[in-house]
Amino acid sequence: MNPELENIIHPGADLEDADLQDQDLIHASLKGANLQSADLRHAKLQHANLEDAKLEGAKLLLADLRGANLRAAKLEFARLHSANLRGAKLVFVELQHANLENANLENVNLRGAILERAKLFHANLECANLEDANLRSANLCEAELVGANLKKTNLEKADLGFAFLCRADLRGANLQHADLQDANLENSDLRGANLQGVFLCYAQLQGANLRGANLRGANLRNTNLKDVGLVGAELEDANLKDADLDGARLRFADLRNANLEGANLENVNLRGADLRGAKLEGAKLKNADLRHAKLKGARDANLTGAILKDDDKSKSLGKMLLSGSTPPALEDEEDDDDV
Repeated sequence: MNPELENIIHPGADLEDADLQDQDLIHASLKGANLQSADLRHAKLQHANLEDAKLEGAKLLLADLRGANLRAAKLEFARLHSANLRGAKLVFVELQHANLENANLENVNLRGAILERAKLFHANLECANLEDANLRSANLCEAELVGANLKKTNLEKADLGFAFLCRADLRGANLQHADLQDANLENSDLRGANLQGVFLCYAQLQGANLRGANLRGANLRNTNLKDVGLVGAELEDANLKDADLDGARLRFADLRNANLEGANLENVNLRGADLRGAKLEGAKLKNADLRHAKLKGARDANLTGAILKDDDKSKSLGKMLLSGSTPPALEDEEDDDDV
């Protein structure tokens, strides 16, 4: 540390509007310090203690905060564009409206953090802990969230377009805290993600890749799922009422007891899917590929125009399903095509 700074760098220091850009503040002890609107651009703050510090409006562009302790720090409207926060402690930190575009937040602990309306465009949040965090209306476009912990996270109206969410955990024991209502997840990568019980009503998921994702009991009512990849996805007991699945890929998906009433399933690939006990009243199934699908107990389906084994069987199956019965010859057929 610069010797000239030793007298002013201490816990509780008043450094409002201070010019500290490019300074070496590694391991600095600034717990509870006032750094509002301070200029910390390019500053070296590795492993610094900034717990409870006031950093509202601070300039931290390209600052090195690796391993820093920012627990409960106040960073509302702070500028952290391209800052390196890898491994930092950000539990209960306040980052409302903060700019974290292109920031490195890999393996960061953000449990309970407030990130409402924060800008996280292209940020690296790989394996970050965001449990119980508030990301309402945050911009997470193109963000890297591979393996991130998003349990009980509030993502209401968050923009997750083109985000990478492979193996992310989005389970919400309390659905009010795992809110993805109106979220934009278009073209996002959610392969293998855990979205069990998540509330996704009216979300935009067009073109997203949810291959092998766990969506058991999820609420996807009125959701845009056009051209989405759901091959092998788990959708048992999911609510897909009035959802738009036009062109979606649901080969071998588990849709047991799912609610598909009024859903648009036109041009959907459901080969080998398990639809036993599913509710299909009012569902549109024109050109839907149901070859080798399991349909025992599927209710109120109108399979006019659906692709089965042949025209005769399609007609008879449609009548039988409408009456609530299922031909045993199709219940357990195996798909001999490649996945």
